Amino acid sequence: MKKILIIIKREYLSRVKKRSFIVMTILGPLLMAAMFIVPVYIAQMSEGTKTIAVVDESGIFYKLFPETENIKFDYLSTDIYTAKNNFENAKHYAILYLPKDFINKPNTGTLFSDKQPSLNIKTYIENVLKTEMEAMKLSSSGIDKDVLASIKTNVNVSTIKLNGKGLEEKSNTVAITILGMFAGIMIYMFIFMFGTQVLRGVIEEKTSRIVEVIVSSVKPFQLMMGKIIGVALVGLTQFFLWIILTLSLITIAQSAISDSFNFNKNGKALVSNNSDNMNSGQALQLNADKQFKNQEMHEIIGSFASFNFGLMAFAFLFYFLFGYLLYAALFAAVGSAVDSEADTQQFMLPITVPLIFAILMSQYVINNPEGSLAFWLSIIPFTSPIIMMVRIPFEVPIFDLVLSMVLLIAGFVFCTWFAAKIYRTGILMYGKKVNFKELWKWIRYNS
Repeated sequence: MKKILIIIKREYLSRVKKRSFIVMTILGPLLMAAMFIVPVYIAQMSEGTKTIAVVDESGIFYKLFPETENIKFDYLSTDIYTAKNNFENAKHYAILYLPKDFINKPNTGTLFSDKQPSLNIKTYIENVLKTEMEAMKLSSSGIDKDVLASIKTNVNVSTIKLNGKGLEEKSNTVAITILGMFAGIMIYMFIFMFGTQVLRGVIEEKTSRIVEVIVSSVKPFQLMMGKIIGVALVGLTQFFLWIILTLSLITIAQSAISDSFNFNKNGKALVSNNSDNMNSGQALQLNADKQFKNQEMHEIIGSFASFNFGLMAFAFLFYFLFGYLLYAALFAAVGSAVDSEADTQQFMLPITVPLIFAILMSQYVINNPEGSLAFWLSIIPFTSPIIMMVRIPFEVPIFDLVLSMVLLIAGFVFCTWFAAKIYRTGILMYGKKVNFKELWKWIRYNS
């Protein structure tokens, strides 16, 4: 045991003192925060006012397009050929052309631009045209468009959990889905990242012949376990530092993020209320849609406050640790069997397939977290670290959770025993191309 502790200390200190560890520990949270903040910031900076020229030969949609903070409309009295010839001088973002028979042939509208128009603008124009054409057809049947706009209702069904004591707790399916998928993907990334460190460490020591000196003092199994546990402690250290730095960044950037998303708690009009550019029905419907979306976003964020983060944090640490230990043993076995990283490809496929399969199956598990597929994938040790993290936000039964943890520990013990048989022979084997048949001989020989 003392020798294993010495190896653990050596692995841990040699890695945490590396410049790459310090850089990644600092940059990790910054990069993750940038993934969410920078796109929003760039979108806000790039959302300048865009003017769309409208050439409406039908004369039906004249001044019926509601203007927003970023989209304005300029109604031209010229024909489409003149508008296209003057396009560069007029400095319009695009030209919307509606032919005379557009009302009868709604697929004949065209949006001209010198570059690809944004999907946001194209969708906005299509939605306005669709709404107006529906209103016109209903109006011809004797139904007023303002009445139609007032009866259109956005529906949001809130989800409430009833616990065993009869108390009610707010929840949100979107929020727990995001949380589950995020946790599963993080487990996947951590297992690969730190498992690969074990693989490379074993190969480096083997190719440099340092391992020959080390195994003269310790058993190969002690060396393997010391390396695996040492890297695990490095991973936990980096993980906790990331949590501290991420929480600090979230606290600092909270007000900036809120301003970027422009949550409108007072329900004020977010669309220009210029009476010349829209009727009251359009204004009512557009503002109602804005308020509805903001309400949904607030409910998603608010639902996180009622979530059991204690259980989630414990489960994340458990599945990260034992999932890593299980796969790290296999990574170490592969590293001991080859002479270079290029030779690992044939052995890496059987190891990585279960992890990739678990990520792919996560979407089906989310749709039915209590189904048979979700149950079996969450108790099989090779897929449970990812699938169970996806299931936990959906209130997984305690029996499933305990069974999954017990089987994962058993899987770790078995994989360590299995990997040790390969490691014991492979770590001192040089210059020989190894295949699966040869690995099986090593396992049988060490039995």
